[in-house]
Amino acid sequence: MRRWTLLAAVVAAALSAAACGGGGARVTVERTAPPVIRVEGTQEHASADLGFPALATKNTTRIGGADPVANAAGVARAVFPATDRATRPRAVALLDARDWRGAVAGAVLAARPVHAAVLLSDGRELPPASAEALTALAPRGARRAGGAQLIRVGDVARPAGVRTADVAGRDPFALARALDAFSAAARGSASRRVLVTSAEDPAFAMPAAAWAAKSGDPVLFVTRAGIPAETRAALAAHGRPRIYVLGPKRAVAPRVVRALRKLGTVTRIAGPDPERNAISFARYLDNGMGWGLVDPGHGLVFARADAPLAAAAAAPLSASGTYGPLLLVPDADALGAPLRGFLLDIQPGFRSDPVRGVYNHGWIVGDDRAISVATQGQIDALLEIRAVAESRRAGP
Repeated sequence: MRRWTLLAAVVAAALSAAACGGGGARVTVERTAPPVIRVEGTQEHASADLGFPALATKNTTRIGGADPVANAAGVARAVFPATDRATRPRAVALLDARDWRGAVAGAVLAARPVHAAVLLSDGRELPPASAEALTALAPRGARRAGGAQLIRVGDVARPAGVRTADVAGRDPFALARALDAFSAAARGSASRRVLVTSAEDPAFAMPAAAWAAKSGDPVLFVTRAGIPAETRAALAAHGRPRIYVLGPKRAVAPRVVRALRKLGTVTRIAGPDPERNAISFARYLDNGMGWGLVDPGHGLVFARADAPLAAAAAAPLSASGTYGPLLLVPDADALGAPLRGFLLDIQPGFRSDPVRGVYNHGWIVGDDRAISVATQGQIDALLEIRAVAESRRAGP
């Protein structure tokens, strides 16, 4: 029987299928081939070959790459199936996998009006997964980006046969400034909001990529020592914008915040660790800034806190479909109490008919070594719509 790979750019390198056994133990299934479709019930290992539960559960879908390059390719194909002209992206943003700062800032290109797919380059070398995805995506050309099909961000590969636009900078701060200027030109005006985060603590900066992809607000960087000249110049070009600092005091020092106040109004969004920092941003809402997730009925994206490039790879998931914030999982094999509590807070419920309810959905980014299938199962359960207990209906 002919075997058809499912999301080959992503899963071919990953997904050793696993299942959750009694008492929460992980049980490895001895089937590591990529998931396929057209599996027949008469075949051995049919359920494992279909890829469940690792590939998807009722409330989660996994982009199961073994590295950020594969995950970016898989996300791109999921967001842009490219089955016809309407489902092809206008452009592809090619980001450098060697530079997490440029990649996080480059996520702004996934926002409208460019609405680019995101792929990763290994410096000037284009990995096979990215090359294959670029060919399949066949970008149409983004009018707001000068008709470019490919937007090269930094010193990345230059594939032949596509119209390109280049965004360059001599360091991550200059590159973030250039991305800000490029996206402002595409939009026709500079954003009134700017997200500023740490150039030295990637886990605190990661959630910025999802917001940039959704909103088009640029991401700029500071250090513990102060505001780099390129960041200062970029902020000045916005004309005293609303500056939102993402990260606690140990990531962005109070003296840096005081200096930022000379360039605009400043608000800090923070949690004491990367997990709670991401949750704080997911809850936050002020003057159009923030996701405002305080109720059920949302999309969510989950990635490992120690994988900053996953933030850029996953960013297009926050710019379409179920539009959700990036949440960070600190350990592959267990959900932290803060994340569990947050998911309980926004868990959907119904009183009489679940069809009339709202639903949460989670994207899991990375293979089972990044986020185990057992942890995926826990996330699935916490996203599930539940019947509201009779005792909770009682009121004055």
